[in-house]
Amino acid sequence: MSIRKGKIMALSGVDYADKTQIGIQNLFKRLLHNGMHGLCFSPYEEGQAPGAQITEDQIRRRMEIIQPYTKWIRSFSCTEGNEAIPRIAKEYGINTLVGAWLGDDPEINKQEIANLIEMAKEGYVDIAAVGNEVMYRKDLSEDELLDFINQVKTALPEVTVGYVDAYYEFTNRPRIAEACDVILANCYPYWEGCSMEYSLIYMKEMYNQALRAANGKKVIISETGWPNMGTSFEGAHPSNENALKYFINTQQWAIDDNIDVFYFSSFDESWKVGAEGDVGAYWGLWDKDENIKY
Repeated sequence: MSIRKGKIMALSGVDYADKTQIGIQNLFKRLLHNGMHGLCFSPYEEGQAPGAQITEDQIRRRMEIIQPYTKWIRSFSCTEGNEAIPRIAKEYGINTLVGAWLGDDPEINKQEIANLIEMAKEGYVDIAAVGNEVMYRKDLSEDELLDFINQVKTALPEVTVGYVDAYYEFTNRPRIAEACDVILANCYPYWEGCSMEYSLIYMKEMYNQALRAANGKKVIISETGWPNMGTSFEGAHPSNENALKYFINTQQWAIDDNIDVFYFSSFDESWKVGAEGDVGAYWGLWDKDENIKY
């Protein structure tokens, strides 16, 4: 993979053979300071988890940290204080991909959708994401999800509306792909056990599969990232070096091919160990104490 010319180098990403650790860190810093298209926004402080009420002060503090480095943020919920995220993002000049979190509680789903529609009508939503990995988790039926998507599209005819899920779900569920204005695809080579060396090639294939399912619609990578600590998953190994290289490869590809990518994530979140094991706590570019990690 150290060939400097030809298709192999283009597919696999930056050639690291002649780069020192300091050189890799400097490349990371340059790309970070040049700015990302998008960043997934982590509002939860240490000791908090979904279900906790987050405050505008903590949102604003973290928004100030990331504001110089991203044009867009993605939020995941419209309740429990998360509904303030889009408004505060707009104060900092950041565009918003706003998610309504849909699960198996009908009352929460109703409130999430109502708040999403309200925020969009107030001008705080650039792209509305109706649900996140609902099909993957099997929290709703396909028809139930389609009803929510169509409800939001009807209420917000001037707003771009999509749904977030793993890239392959749009192939498996063409009715959902057809209902969306934009395809919001999560692409995680890590969670499919891919080694870092081949991860960019793999992510490009994930993206292209979503493109085929999109049938001419725009595809946005709504999540991708690599952890820097924790237990390996098959051939995918968390480390500072691998996290740096994955970020660099992703951002350079996004620039070169004009791909809209929301990187996961802004801050480490300790609560995620419950769902993902020890690796779940280490996906941020900043640590849980809001210090840049690299």
